[in-house]
Amino acid sequence: MKSIDIICVGEVLIDFIGHEINTSINRTKDYHRFLGGSPTNVAVNATRIGLKSLLVASCGQDGLGDYIIRKLKSNNVDVSSVKMIDEIPTSVIFVSKSTETPDFIPYRQADCELTIGQLPDETIEQAKIFHTTCFALSKNPAREMILNRAKKAKKLGLKLSIDINFSERIWPNREEAKLVLKEYLSNDPLVKLSEDDCYRLFAEVKSEEFIFDYFHNLGATTICLTKGKNGVVVSDLNEGLFFQKAVYIQEVKDSTGAGDAFWTGFLYAQIHKKPLVECVTIAQKLASIKLQNVGRLPDDLNIEEIISQNK
Repeated sequence: MKSIDIICVGEVLIDFIGHEINTSINRTKDYHRFLGGSPTNVAVNATRIGLKSLLVASCGQDGLGDYIIRKLKSNNVDVSSVKMIDEIPTSVIFVSKSTETPDFIPYRQADCELTIGQLPDETIEQAKIFHTTCFALSKNPAREMILNRAKKAKKLGLKLSIDINFSERIWPNREEAKLVLKEYLSNDPLVKLSEDDCYRLFAEVKSEEFIFDYFHNLGATTICLTKGKNGVVVSDLNEGLFFQKAVYIQEVKDSTGAGDAFWTGFLYAQIHKKPLVECVTIAQKLASIKLQNVGRLPDDLNIEEIISQNK
């Protein structure tokens, strides 16, 4: 029996999210503090729907690092692989609160200081899914560590996963990003990316056909392309192409972390061996709940209830 459902490897940081909705960072007066980082969000979300998650990440040995550890523990995330570093401060990102794709300014410090020792082979062996992000792969030493551990995870029979949350502000060298993604995708991970991610990665609008061909050719079997209020398109080499419209939401309160909620739902369904269409349905439902809540997913989530509502 495996004791870990998902290993989430990558950035842990503090999101300072603007208090005023649809206001530029330039004009935002007040910010609220939230635990952030895409793999961190997935790790926290996973525990909130009954999975066991391990976060492999680094933060500063400072007040914000203490806050991170406290919040992770209160959300039942295994923090045994979260390293606190004396000489480098915790990474922070200022984010505008938005009903669309939020604007952000990153101040990166300790998040990329990952080492192989944080994730030994015997820990990987205990898991079902190895998940990371484009953000995490953007800088060394994290990049080399993640590529090394991903290869080992593949050898040990884990399913790999990646959120291609590319941004030129995080990773200015697009060609380098494409080469690193090529290496990671050779392990056949489950792939999640948005239209915005694609636009930023290719520096122009690309057709769905181009996007799916591009990432399938790098080695990915299953690709989820999220299109915000326009739904989700999935391309799978075994099951073909299908579209699912978005869940209607009367009022979007906060779009930050919606993609992470979507992907947590998808990975939950994968772990429970649900059909691909149902994986997307569960993912969309979780994303819709997040869009209606500021900050994290609500406390009283009942995943079985959510799934039964979709049938």
